[in-house]
Amino acid sequence: MSVTCRVVFRLVRRLAWTPARPAKACWPAALAAILLPAIALFPVAAAAHSGAVAILPAVGIVPSNAPHACCAQTAAPLPAALPVYTFKIAAAAPAGTVSARAVLRDTRVVLAPAMASEKGLQVQTILAARAIGAQFPEIHSIGGVRADGLKWHPNGLALDMMIPDYRSPGGKALGDRIAEYIRANADRLALNHLIWRQVLYLPNGTVRRMSDHGSDDANHFTHVHIATNGGGFPTGRETYFTSTGGPAISIR
Repeated sequence: MSVTCRVVFRLVRRLAWTPARPAKACWPAALAAILLPAIALFPVAAAAHSGAVAILPAVGIVPSNAPHACCAQTAAPLPAALPVYTFKIAAAAPAGTVSARAVLRDTRVVLAPAMASEKGLQVQTILAARAIGAQFPEIHSIGGVRADGLKWHPNGLALDMMIPDYRSPGGKALGDRIAEYIRANADRLALNHLIWRQVLYLPNGTVRRMSDHGSDDANHFTHVHIATNGGGFPTGRETYFTSTGGPAISIR
C-alpha cells in the first residue's frame, strides 16, 4: 500500500470509521468522500461574489455505520450537471425619486400704471385700466376723467378703451375680446355697465341695444366704454395685481 493511501486510511479511522484493510484502489474514493463536500461549496462562493445567489442540490453522505464495499458506497454519485438556481434582487429606487403631483400656485403679478392718466380715478377704475392695459397691449390710448353730462367720467368711474382701426375686422375682433374679458371679470372689476358697438351689457346678464346717437364715437364703435362702482379714491396704500383668480386690489 502506498504512503498516500495509508495517510488517508488513518484519517478515515479517526473519523470513527472501521473499514477492513483497504485495497490499493480504495484510497481515491475515501479521499473523494472528504473533498467532495468542500468542492461543492465553490460554486456558492463564486455565485456570492458575482452578486447572485446559487442553490445546489445536497450531496449524499454515507453514514458511519454503513458497510464499506470500497468505492461504491463511500459517497453517493453526483449528477452529471448540478443545476444552479439564480435569483436577482431588485435594485432600490434611485435616490431622489419622488412621485410627481401637480401643484397649482397662485402667483400674483403687480400691475403697473397703464397709459391712462389715473388722476381723478377711483380705485376700482384704476384696477380696470391697469388690468385691461396689461391684458391687451394693442391698446395705445385709454380715456379717463373728462367733462360729461353723465356722472361716470367726471367722477372717475369710467374709461374709454380706444380701438385702433375700429372699422376693420381686426379692430372689431379686438373690441370683442376686450368686452369678453371685462364681462368675465365683472365681479373683480366691480363692473357697473359696459358699452361696445351700440350694445349695453350689465353685470346681471342683461344685454340691450341702444338707440342711435348719430356717430361712431357716440355709439361706442370707436372705443369700449366701461364704468365701475368706484370703490373710493386711492390713499396710496393700494396694490393692484392680477393672479389666477383675476385682477384684484390689496390694501396695506
